[in-house]
Amino acid sequence: DHRDLHSFPTRRSSDLTEYEQLEKKAGEATERFHILAGKIKSVEAALAANAELKGATVNYAKTRPVFEAYKASRYSKKFLVEHEADIEIYRAARAKMSAILDGAKLPKMEKQKEEGRRLAAEKKELYAEYREARKDMREVTTAKANIDYLLGHTDGRENKAQER
Repeated sequence: DHRDLHSFPTRRSSDLTEYEQLEKKAGEATERFHILAGKIKSVEAALAANAELKGATVNYAKTRPVFEAYKASRYSKKFLVEHEADIEIYRAARAKMSAILDGAKLPKMEKQKEEGRRLAAEKKELYAEYREARKDMREVTTAKANIDYLLGHTDGRENKAQER
């Protein structure tokens, strides 16, 4: 059986180099995607903390006069019963602010709002980058997966049918 040896596909060294570049590009695209996903989670956590701090600051400001009056009444039980809901809101707001700030000084409300807007803009930019990175990652990993399939690679092993 004399078949023409030139009719069989052969691997050139440039093919291997191109495959290695594709493999590297797939790894880089995946890494970029995961880094952006982590940054987004971090910004979302900061946004949530910012929103909680703003809410606690508002509740604190609204209920502080009631708590000051409660203090002035020498912590009267009668006053407490009459204003229990506001006093609970005040204490919860103070505890929330203390937990979020962890000893730092309470920023003015305008600064809190400014930080919220900055974080929202950063999140929007990151999501645009994230979508692009996801698209790039999918394209390059799909191309690599297709080539791996055509070459008979599955989970890093040669396909048994190819060996026969």
